[in-house]
Amino acid sequence: MTDTVPHISVCICSYKRAESLSRLLSALSDQTTDGLFTYSVIVTDNDVYRSAEPVVTSYASSAPVGVTYSLEPQQSIALARNKAVQIAEGEFIAFIDDDEFPTTNWLLTLFEALHRYNADGVLGPVKPYFKERPPDWVVKGQFYERQSYPTGFVIDGAKGRTGNVLLKKQLFAVAGELPFRPHFRSGEDQDFFTRMIDLGYKFIWCHEAEAFEIVPPLRWKRTFMIRRALLRGSMAAFRRDFGSTEILKSVIAVPVYVLLLPFTLPLGQHRCMHIAIRLFDHLGKLLALFKINPVREPYVTQ
Repeated sequence: MTDTVPHISVCICSYKRAESLSRLLSALSDQTTDGLFTYSVIVTDNDVYRSAEPVVTSYASSAPVGVTYSLEPQQSIALARNKAVQIAEGEFIAFIDDDEFPTTNWLLTLFEALHRYNADGVLGPVKPYFKERPPDWVVKGQFYERQSYPTGFVIDGAKGRTGNVLLKKQLFAVAGELPFRPHFRSGEDQDFFTRMIDLGYKFIWCHEAEAFEIVPPLRWKRTFMIRRALLRGSMAAFRRDFGSTEILKSVIAVPVYVLLLPFTLPLGQHRCMHIAIRLFDHLGKLLALFKINPVREPYVTQ
């Protein structure tokens, strides 16, 4: 810690989520700082039609912190993140998704943990928030429950993500002109963390730095879950650890899961969907080997 009060640039990449973006911005109005830092907000709109701009403009008119709107017209979550990083002026950069909202102590908890553990970045848990009660099979399947870890736990690259994170800005200078690589339509954050960890940087988990992800009825649809699994699988082919062993696993897994599917039906929809998601995840990997793109849109929105 120095005598100068550091600044955090909170970066949000948004695509056609006006309602949830408005809720997130409101939650960022009253973050506790204890005088340890200042912060501002950057919203990078990844919609060429600028759907986020009216929300940001309305919020900025009375916001207690600085707010910057920017546009990345090419649909790419990696390019949107890069645009936000280019604009950010703080010594620290926080990322949170436009369908999430944090607790009042979110930034403070991340900031204190980063210094307590002498880390280069801190990640926190993202818990599901249902505005309406979902079907029982969605609850039983825990499809939107993400694993959490004890505070201080040092993560590996596979656990790296940008839905709830505070990072030292100097990392992005090391990562190059495009810290998030555009050929990743999903998993660009895991790729970033893996490269940084290989260079010796340390990222830890903070269990207390909670954020909540709004899970609307759209995400209860089986087609949504399957399309997302296909996209996730297709991006795995870009990972450095995707070699002959991973290919063999997928070659074996696809027919095995196809055979298992009928037998899971009597066990409940949640078990059946878990098998289906694994099946399409592996199928996406195999299709990517033949340069077949099963999900053409940059974002799975339906």
